[in-house]
Amino acid sequence: MFEKYELELARAADILIRELIRLKNGESVLITSDTKSDWRVAVATARAVESAGGKVAVIWHTAPPGVGKIADPYLPDPLKAAIPNCDVWIEYNYEWLLYSTPWEEAMKTNRVKYLCLVGMNVPMMVRCIGKVNWPVLKEFLLKVTELTQKARYMKVTTPAGTDVSFENDPKRPVGAETGYVEGPGEHYLGGQIGWAPIEESINGVIVFDGAFSGGGEADIGILKEPIKLTVKEGKVVEIEGGREAKIVKRWLESFNDERMYNLAHICYGFHPEAELTGFILEDERVWGCTEWGLGYQGPEMKGKAGEAPSHADGICLDSSVWLDGEQLLDKGRVVHPELKELAQKLGKV
Repeated sequence: MFEKYELELARAADILIRELIRLKNGESVLITSDTKSDWRVAVATARAVESAGGKVAVIWHTAPPGVGKIADPYLPDPLKAAIPNCDVWIEYNYEWLLYSTPWEEAMKTNRVKYLCLVGMNVPMMVRCIGKVNWPVLKEFLLKVTELTQKARYMKVTTPAGTDVSFENDPKRPVGAETGYVEGPGEHYLGGQIGWAPIEESINGVIVFDGAFSGGGEADIGILKEPIKLTVKEGKVVEIEGGREAKIVKRWLESFNDERMYNLAHICYGFHPEAELTGFILEDERVWGCTEWGLGYQGPEMKGKAGEAPSHADGICLDSSVWLDGEQLLDKGRVVHPELKELAQKLGKV
């Protein structure tokens, strides 16, 4: 019997392997998936790898109780050994291994091309990989990246109450996730741009009103009510809100580690097909949102926050953004004159 989206899923997997990864004949591909993941996505991808001439292995394992380094003690040894010993690692884990020790080891090899597609499911893959004009999206993202890289001072507001400002360090990279996997290192689903502002310059209020993703009880998904963070010099000093805010506060306190209160990065969401679904991979790419990470700061950010026991992400919908006083977004809509035409080509006006 055929299952829902059987043909569309096959097409999306083929686009992933042949167009975005551009897999070479004979390359070794590791696909990881835990017991909370959508198994059909892993199988479709494995078939696409085999069809493209790659050598594929799929490792399915028990979901750890959290993400990042918290997962380390729960990972089986064969998985730990396989991650740094492949050409391409596609991660579909729900409880992601990004920022875990095996991930760090893989990033040091200068061999592994890591593609983070954590929590990917069939509808998301059909939508967010199979239905995208990837060349136009890449052009748009690189232009936004160029404008952001030049900006020294930035301000972000949202209708929900976000009002935060910060300063950028021109020596720190602004990374565009175009969807294309080019060379060893970390890569993500296209439609996002991220960087680390100067930590001590981040001040104001951040209100998560879209979704929140942490580990364990803090894996909330779509929020029922806003979570308000007061930020001083790059650290969360107060968390306010209802039941979900209390969950996040309790979860952060459970680490007994001040590093979990660090703002690790900010990202734009610019994926034309992304929807707010409760899966962070898609949520943080909803068009016109901004996303803030807490806790672990990846070394690629070149920031000061550094390591932490875990990581969490929160979504601010319908963001307005200013770059040195020039407006980029107005409540989630692209208003910058150099970007309007490209946004229209992507179906976003």
